[in-house]
Amino acid sequence: MSTRAKTDKFKYATVVRIGMKISELKQGMNGISIEAKVIDISEPREVQTRFGKKNVADATLEDDSGQVSLTLWEDNIKSISIGDTVNVSGAYTTSFKQKLQLNVPRSGKIEIVKE
Repeated sequence: MSTRAKTDKFKYATVVRIGMKISELKQGMNGISIEAKVIDISEPREVQTRFGKKNVADATLEDDSGQVSLTLWEDNIKSISIGDTVNVSGAYTTSFKQKLQLNVPRSGKIEIVKE
């Protein structure tokens, strides 16, 4: 087996990163686990997706290292509030309009941290 074949074999491996800081996030990361405070949530808007019309909103998360936008779909929009500290797990990053975004797939979780 060539080196290239070995590299290709692991091309889509999930890297789990627990307890990251916002400042450590880079585009294209996945398996992210992060704890941060919700400091803002946009008004939900309706968008057309390949699955039909869906509601989406953006939450701004903050920790002691920075801020990042978290994309919230459908039921996740009302699951958190401004001022909540949340633990986001199984997330991945993308870039939209040259802005880093944190996204949570169906297999990921957004949980409120009980203080």
